[in-house]
Amino acid sequence: MKKVIYLLLIALLQSCFPVSIAPNLEKGELFEACKFKKQLPNQYSYIFTDPKDANEFYYFISSKFPSNEDGDSETNVPVFIKDRQYFVTFYETEKSSKAVNLLPMFTNGVLEKNNIPLRTDQPFILRDGTWYIALIITDEDYNDALSPSYNHHNDVMQFSRSLQNEYLITNNYNSLLLKETK
Repeated sequence: MKKVIYLLLIALLQSCFPVSIAPNLEKGELFEACKFKKQLPNQYSYIFTDPKDANEFYYFISSKFPSNEDGDSETNVPVFIKDRQYFVTFYETEKSSKAVNLLPMFTNGVLEKNNIPLRTDQPFILRDGTWYIALIITDEDYNDALSPSYNHHNDVMQFSRSLQNEYLITNNYNSLLLKETK
């Protein structure tokens, strides 16, 4: 019985316990943006996992759609969905998965208690970040077009999904300049 307890104790100390896990949004989902990440606006957002490098979505949007009046391709970019004008704003945001590693914490504590100057350099908390694209779409009156109560919600959601799919399969953004954007 003693051996079993020792084995369980060793297994416990070598384990990593997840504290938070970043969601898998490869297919994209509708969220209240501020509930997904506090820094995002208080509107509905279509959020999906971004497997590409930083700023790739910016290059995609700036190649696919004309810039807004200020020349910006990140906020209030004008798009047409079923002959109605909307404005797309996007955010690149990160959520981390965190796990606590007990073994280095325990061994460092034991070594310090016995005045042994050795320390393990393994981190106590392991982090792994996942990047997401959050799309916020408003109509001409700046109403939240992704809100489930919005009249043309299904059209806007279909546009969001097709935009995500096109972004994920497009490698050369210059080829988008040859396509019609409506």
